[in-house]
Amino acid sequence: MIIAAIEAGGTKFACGLFMSDCSTRGKPVLLEQGTVPTTTPETTLAAARDFLVRAAEAHGRIDYFGIGCFGPVEVHLNSPAWGHITSTPKPFWSDTDIAGYFQKAFDVAVAFDTDVNAAAYGEHLWGEGRGLRDFVYVTVGTGIGGGVFSGGELLHGMTHPELGHIKVARLESDDFPGSCPFHRDCIEGMASGPALALRWSCPPQDLDPDHQAWGLEARYLARAFAAYTLILSPERILMGGGVGLRPGLAERVSILVGEELAGYIQPLADPETIAGFVRRPALGSAAGLFGAAALALRLCPD
Repeated sequence: MIIAAIEAGGTKFACGLFMSDCSTRGKPVLLEQGTVPTTTPETTLAAARDFLVRAAEAHGRIDYFGIGCFGPVEVHLNSPAWGHITSTPKPFWSDTDIAGYFQKAFDVAVAFDTDVNAAAYGEHLWGEGRGLRDFVYVTVGTGIGGGVFSGGELLHGMTHPELGHIKVARLESDDFPGSCPFHRDCIEGMASGPALALRWSCPPQDLDPDHQAWGLEARYLARAFAAYTLILSPERILMGGGVGLRPGLAERVSILVGEELAGYIQPLADPETIAGFVRRPALGSAAGLFGAAALALRLCPD
């Protein structure tokens, strides 16, 4: 069975074609992959479509389609706006019908969710979330977002979790205004890739490993992760994204989460336990793309 998958990100769309055995829900085989830059909806969607058309010509007709998309998005199937991006700060992308575009282009059923929920589901099936009923996947990159796996299922509510837009306590003497156009100094506004670039006048990837930026970054992320822990009670937090996958950051954040919790959550009071509480996803930078394929597997008949 052939599955098409897209991780629709604010910087790029990762596209992949997979071979999968729906009956076993085993990890699919990636046949072909590519990326297109996220520019305008018209240009980006057409480029992703054209890539998948060419891939399908080489490997076979697409049977199912999965999309994990940056948000906010409408995830409720009974909504007329299902499959749309809604009030995103990304210029030009508000009210874009992502799922409908590919549903029409390929005449197939489409599974649609947030990019972080998709990554969380992929990690549940094939990564660091295996065997866990409660964990959180957080991406730290162009934005900050979180997918929540709660009670063995992806968590949805009125919309979907927006973990990047909570406020955390500022560090003393920090007068950085924040970069979020909606909330200024929410965690996305203080610790995302654009926030780092604005604060330090330098792309995050160009900051030296011993730059003071990383201590500040780790502390703010730890404060957010401590809040997630108190509210959602996850067994583990996975951190991906262009910033989140930086070597050593997950380990640093994990220790600081313990400091922020101050021994209040008894299972995390042990130093060995807290050291492994925040981890990089086993699927690495491919978590979102494999997660989108995982969403598509949910369309297979039982």
